[in-house]
Amino acid sequence: MLPTARHGAYALRAIRSDEWERVRELRLAALRDPVAPLAFVESYEEAEARPDSFWRERAEGASQDRGSRIRQFVAEGPDGGWAGTVTVFVELPEDGTSLFGDAVTVPQVDVVGVYVRPGARGSGLVDALLRTVLEWAWGLDAGIERARLYVHEENARAAAAYRRFGFVATGGRADTVGSGEPHDLEYVLARPGL
Repeated sequence: MLPTARHGAYALRAIRSDEWERVRELRLAALRDPVAPLAFVESYEEAEARPDSFWRERAEGASQDRGSRIRQFVAEGPDGGWAGTVTVFVELPEDGTSLFGDAVTVPQVDVVGVYVRPGARGSGLVDALLRTVLEWAWGLDAGIERARLYVHEENARAAAAYRRFGFVATGGRADTVGSGEPHDLEYVLARPGL
């Protein structure tokens, strides 16, 4: 179990499997955000229609107590409310293909689902969540060599945040939403010391 990190008043921690209702609420809040069409691979309507069993499985698979190669982290405020989240998928060469369908050539993590509620934006919470998730990834026995994420070409705010953190555009592109066009730009961050 990863100890809880802190960022100001926020506790940064992995979710527990029994927190599926909170996972659902935060995901739906993210999908109601005006930037959602550029940032997420599903719509509010699709997510809202999913049965409780989907959310239970999602929380269990990404939890600190049940998950193995997926982990969702949240920023929890003093009032217990969740102000932000990030999810990471571990991908190894023996897996063959990644979450996005390309070949996995090195042990890596794909960072997805980054979201901070409007009231917490500008507080450094995105950076704190990324640091937390990468500390977890770098500490795995799998020898993770890099973190990767995709940003829609029109999502300049997110791209700037990731570049500021140290992610570098590779020139790679993907179609993460199945639109038929590769509108998402690949960014990577090498593990320090490699």
